[in-house]
Amino acid sequence: MPNTPWSATSQNLGQDFHNWSGGLRFRPSRLDVPEDEETVAALVRAAARQGRSIRPVGSAHSSSEIYVTDDILVSMAGICGLREHDAQHHRATVGAGSQLTELSKELQAAGMTLSNFGDVATQTVGGAIGTGTHGSGRDFPNLSMMLVGGRLVTAGGEIRTFDVEEEPDFVRALRVSFGTLGILTWTTLKLEPLHDLHRQEWCLAFEPCMEVLDKLSRENRNFDFYWYPRSDEVKIRCLNPPGEEKDYGAFARLAKDETGPPHEVIPQHSDLPHRFEEMEYSMPAEAGPECLGKLRARIKERWRRSVGWRLLFRYIKADDSWLSEAYGRNSVSISLHQNATLPYWDFFLDLEPIMRDHGGRPHWAKKHSLRAAELRPLYPMWDRFLAVRQEMDPGGRFLTPYLRGLFGC
Repeated sequence: MPNTPWSATSQNLGQDFHNWSGGLRFRPSRLDVPEDEETVAALVRAAARQGRSIRPVGSAHSSSEIYVTDDILVSMAGICGLREHDAQHHRATVGAGSQLTELSKELQAAGMTLSNFGDVATQTVGGAIGTGTHGSGRDFPNLSMMLVGGRLVTAGGEIRTFDVEEEPDFVRALRVSFGTLGILTWTTLKLEPLHDLHRQEWCLAFEPCMEVLDKLSRENRNFDFYWYPRSDEVKIRCLNPPGEEKDYGAFARLAKDETGPPHEVIPQHSDLPHRFEEMEYSMPAEAGPECLGKLRARIKERWRRSVGWRLLFRYIKADDSWLSEAYGRNSVSISLHQNATLPYWDFFLDLEPIMRDHGGRPHWAKKHSLRAAELRPLYPMWDRFLAVRQEMDPGGRFLTPYLRGLFGC
């Protein structure tokens, strides 16, 4: 598995671990990289006998503390690849440790593709599902919604098979649960036939973009944009089937024009040489433009000199995953960034209340300051999720102090 922050061998005892940005550094008591689900189950059973906690980790792109532990850390990198596929029904069973970049090449050979991607594709399948990774587009929910079945290891060390048709509520709870209901090993995904997309990027000033924002978001398959605080310009990114691309030359300058399969033309920042920290909130789609306007005003007033990083504005279709940012509502996400080597918390904490005031829900894999008391009112299915979590893991085998703070348990 490329670009991992550890050496891919089993039973690394007391080895330092860091995430992609370098902002999270900790030392688990041991790091295991099992190559089959029976070994995962044995590790969980051993942890249960010893009264220890155990946490799964994917590509470690998350900047929140959902996998930080001083106990057992389990990398899923060894359980990867395409296990079987059904080209007629566009489904495939893949290892939860599969990186999206590598998996996409295997799916391409099988004539299939994921429906959407985020800005990067270094996440693992299990990590993307478990944290609600998303791309942009009014018709596209987060990637957790591609999960329709699979297998996981329970807190008791048993291997459990699940299917959305047979256990719809369990899958709704499982999709965005960041490894707290069990450790995903094999996942069955709903996919699309392989196709090409035409990507265009256009540059224009902020105000003209906002005047046509609704039109832009509705007439493109995928649409999002960056706002650059120091120039007060935006770069819009539009993807459509070849032949259906739009011409915005009347008010914008074309900066990129290319065609390729989704995994090549949607995620184009997987190999960034610079590292950053990130905070993201999602709010009802109708609240997004006003929220962005207030963030822009605050940044121009207080932060323009010290923070040059762009803001990312994206659309997410409503879904029914219980802890999803977009549960029950079409949403807009706004992401803040700052160089990982520079102070970022004061910047994030100054802007976080603005996003919360607009109904924002935090991205589980990114920075935020909320805990159980603030989170519970944001998620209508919060209590039902906690009940499922308690049933699946009554001993808290998959919890850490940070996660206990999130859930209030």
